[in-house]
Amino acid sequence: MLHSFLRASALLAPAVLFSNLIQATEAPYPIQSTPLTGGAGSVSQHDQNAYSLPLANMSMTRRLDFSVGNSFFRNPWVVAPASTDARDGLGPLFNTNSCQGCHLKDGRGHAPASIDMPSVSLFLRLSVPADPAQDADLLREHGLKPAPVYGGQLQTSAIPGMKPEADMIVEWQSVTQTLGDGTEIVMRKPVYHIENPNYGPLPDNLLTSPRVASPMIGLGLVEAIPESALLANEDPNDADSDGISGRANRVWDRTSKQTVVGRFGWKAGQPSILQQSMDAFAGDMGLTSTVAPSTDCTSEQECERFPDGGQPEVTDKVASFIEFYASSLAVPTRRDMDDPIVKQGAKLFNDLTCAACHTPSHTTGQVTRPELSNQIIWPYSDFLLHDMGPGLADGRPEFLADGNEWRTPPLWGLGLTKVVNPQAGFLHDGRAETIEHAILWHDGEARAAADGYRQLPKNERDALIRFLNSL
Repeated sequence: MLHSFLRASALLAPAVLFSNLIQATEAPYPIQSTPLTGGAGSVSQHDQNAYSLPLANMSMTRRLDFSVGNSFFRNPWVVAPASTDARDGLGPLFNTNSCQGCHLKDGRGHAPASIDMPSVSLFLRLSVPADPAQDADLLREHGLKPAPVYGGQLQTSAIPGMKPEADMIVEWQSVTQTLGDGTEIVMRKPVYHIENPNYGPLPDNLLTSPRVASPMIGLGLVEAIPESALLANEDPNDADSDGISGRANRVWDRTSKQTVVGRFGWKAGQPSILQQSMDAFAGDMGLTSTVAPSTDCTSEQECERFPDGGQPEVTDKVASFIEFYASSLAVPTRRDMDDPIVKQGAKLFNDLTCAACHTPSHTTGQVTRPELSNQIIWPYSDFLLHDMGPGLADGRPEFLADGNEWRTPPLWGLGLTKVVNPQAGFLHDGRAETIEHAILWHDGEARAAADGYRQLPKNERDALIRFLNSL
C-alpha cells in the first residue's frame, strides 16, 4: 500500500518516487461515472444557492414541509416573551440566534479573519478529563464530562440582563510548508484564547475543541446508509497493514435509548439528524426540546431567572419540520466530469489512496422515505474516525473518539464551498483557506497521502485540485 511504500522510499528523488508510486498502487477504488452525486435527488444548481434546494425527487406535497422547516432554520429566534411565540425563548446564553447564522446559505461556517472580529460560525466545545469509573453513566450518555460552571460549550452571547460566558479570541500564526519541487506554501495556524470569563475562573484542566459549522447537504442520505455498511469499512487494528485504521464512534441515541454508530459531527458524536439538530438548538441558541430538554446553562449561572419560551421551547412539531428540512437538502451534481484534467485528478485521488478514507460511493438502504431509499451516492467519506496527527489534534475525547481523531468529512459539493460562502474555510476549525492547505494539514493516518501530494509535479497537483473542485 501507499503508506508503507512511501516510508520505504523517502530518500528517492521526487520524480522517481511518484513514478514508482503509480506502478505500485492500483487501488480498487471506483471512479465516479455519473454527475448524480446525491443519487436521483441531485440538483443542477451551482450558484450561491447550490446547497439550499430540496431533493429533486421529492414530491410537491412534501416541498411545503421543506419550506416550513426552512423558515424555522433561517429566521431568528427571539427573547421570551414575544408575540412571535413559535420562535421565542432564545438564550439566556447563546452563540447565535438562528441556524442560518452558523450554516450560512446551508454551507460551511468560517473562522474570524482577524483578532478583532467576532466569531459567529466557529465555537469552542468544553470539557474536563473524566474518570472512567466514577463518570461511567455520564460518558455512556454524553461522551464527555462538561466543564464545571461553563458546561460543554462556550457561549459568547447573552440576552439583556445576562452576561456572556466569555470572549473567544482567535490569533493566527503563519506556517510554511515546502513541496517537493521547492514551492513554498504559507498557511495559517489558529491559537485560541478565552478572555473575560464572567462566571469565575476556568478550570486548570479545561479541554477545548474548536468547531466550525459543516455544510448541510445530503444529510438524509448519510442517515440512510445502513450501519452494517459503515462497519464493513472499519479496520481498528490495521489488519491489512496499510497504515489506515478507521473505526466507528459509538454514541448514545436518546430516542432509542441505546448505543449506536455515530455518523454526524466532526467526531461522529451524533447518531441522527434529529439529535444533532436539537443539541444545536440547546447549545448554540439556548432552546429546549423533547430530545434535548436542558440547555448548556448550568445551575451556577441561574438562567431560570429569565422567562422561557414554553416547555419545551422547540415543540415536537417544529422539531419535526427542522429534521425534515435538514434531511432533504439536495447535493449538487458534479461538473466538468469529461474534462481530461479532471479525469487525471480523479485517478491521482485514487493512486494517492485518498479514497481509502474518503470512500467514494455508498448505497443507501430501504428507509421510510422513498426519495432517500436505495440511492447510489458519492459522498467521498467512510464516516469513520481517523487519527489525523498532532497538528490537527484538539486533545479532547468524545465518546470513543480520542483527541487526535476526526470523522472523515464528506467531499461532495466541495468545489462550491466558497461560491456559497466566500469566507468559508476547510477542516474542523476553518483554518485551511484553500483545498490545498487542507491537504497539507493531513497527518497521522493520512500522512503518506499528503506526502505523496507534496511530491507531485505542479501540473498533477493542479489536476488533483481540479478534480476536487468538480465535486
